[in-house]
Amino acid sequence: MNGQQADEAVRTALSAEEEGIDFALIELLFFAYRDFTSDPDVILADYGFGRAHHRVLHFVNRRPGLTVAELLEVLRITKQSLARVLKQLIDAGHVVQVQGPRDRRQRELYPTAKGRALALALALPQSRRIRAALEEAGPADRAAIERFLKAMVDPDLRPQIDKRPRAGGGGREGK
Repeated sequence: MNGQQADEAVRTALSAEEEGIDFALIELLFFAYRDFTSDPDVILADYGFGRAHHRVLHFVNRRPGLTVAELLEVLRITKQSLARVLKQLIDAGHVVQVQGPRDRRQRELYPTAKGRALALALALPQSRRIRAALEEAGPADRAAIERFLKAMVDPDLRPQIDKRPRAGGGGREGK
């Protein structure tokens, strides 16, 4: 450790020169995420919900009929974590769970009108923030931004991105 003891305070900042790490982009992603989630966080707090509830509401609204197993795969969380969040959303009347038509053990998830309204209320400030950022960056840069963000996703998980409904499309693809 450059001649320093392990318990000694390090007084210099990490820099890109040390390890070839792009700290500038890492920090921009941290700050962008902080601000991107801040508006919905305020709304969610009024319901006693957190970001996990937001993610579940988002995907259930974007893919009505999504099964619990599919949602677990998308969110990459434990069954136990999802069960708690899903129970709260169901008890609050934002999501309903329906037995699968082909496999009675499967549970399909659908938003209620209340759940749809909350999902839209959470997405609206995020959409405004994205629109403003695209205007500042230049609308022609949208394709490059989408390619960059998709490239940030684990290659093995990119097919999940391709399953999402397109702008103006309703319901789940392939259902």
